[in-house]
Order: sequence, then C-alpha cells, then structure tokens
Amino acid sequence: ERGVRVLTVFAFSSENWGRPADEVSGLLELLAGALAREVKPLNESGVQLHFVGDRSGLSAKVCAGFAQAEECTADNEQLVLNVCFNYGGRWDIAQAAAKLAARGEPITEDSLDSALALAHVAAPDLLIRTGGEQRISNFLLWQVAYSELYFSDALWPEFDAAELDAALGAYAARERRFGRTSAQVAGEVVSIEGGRIAA
Repeated sequence: ERGVRVLTVFAFSSENWGRPADEVSGLLELLAGALAREVKPLNESGVQLHFVGDRSGLSAKVCAGFAQAEECTADNEQLVLNVCFNYGGRWDIAQAAAKLAARGEPITEDSLDSALALAHVAAPDLLIRTGGEQRISNFLLWQVAYSELYFSDALWPEFDAAELDAALGAYAARERRFGRTSAQVAGEVVSIEGGRIAA
C-alpha cells in the first residue's frame, strides 16, 4: 500500500553473539517461534523470504528452517523480505572479496557488488534506525553509500504505521543528488514507488 517492494531487517548481528548467553538463547528461541508462526501467513501474503548472513555458525535446525522458508516463498512477488541474521557489513564485504579471489576474478566495485550476500536486491533507498541510536552498527556498510538515513526514537517493537509514515514523509521531502548538484536534479520526482527500505 506504500509502494515498498523490498524490506531488509537486521534481526541478529554477528556481534550479538557477545551478549549474555541467556539473551542469545532467548533471541534464538524467538527466531524459532517466528519461523514456525509467521512463514505460512507471509507466504499467503506473497512475501518472498531471504535469510542473509553467515550460516556457518548456526545449528543444522536453524539452517534447515531458513532453507525451508526460502523455498516455500521463492515464487512470491508482493514483497521481498530480507532477514539479516548473524550478519555484519564487514563480514559481507570480506566474504564477497574472498569469493572473487577464490574464483580468480578481479575485485572491482561491480564484481564486489555482485558477490555480496544481498546481491539479489538493489541498495536501499532509505535506512531507518530505531531505538534512538544514531549509528548504522555494521549494517549494510557497502549498500547504504547513497541511502537516506532516518533515525527514530521508537524501539523496533513500537515502530508502527504512523512511525513508518513519518519516515517515508521525511524521505519524500529530501533531495537525492547522488553526487550531482541541486540544479541538476531540479524537477525530478522523489518517490518510494518500487522503493527499498532497510531497518
């Protein structure tokens, strides 16, 4: 209804393993519950799921759940939902460079871009950071080079439709120049149609 076609969320960073063990365990239980509860309604709503991040340290059960959810929703086209789990922007760049080096390919901006874990979607137009923090915390470091940033004091569970509308309104009021001057972009229309949001 708002024209957003791609949503990328930061569910669990690679740094989150350093949190207290009971908190990590609780987060993993939340994930397992969400997979069991949400995949069917998301599939029925036309959502295509992707779990993005380093799976090498995850249990076989979690990896199987990810793969099953991705397979179940693979043909959906209403919304692409990327769930970044055990993800870090530095990890993403490093794994992309390692992949290219292993194939003997030169490392260029284009080749690196195509080897990133989120190569299946374009870079986000808008990055929303919730919880009153004003940093990107190792999230999508490569991809947010030209994204508009929006900071909200609302915690993620409290980020509702009104908060989203405020973020989209702020985005629509901005002039996206991509290195050009204001005169060069004068008259262009800013739209979230077909837009991509990371939160």
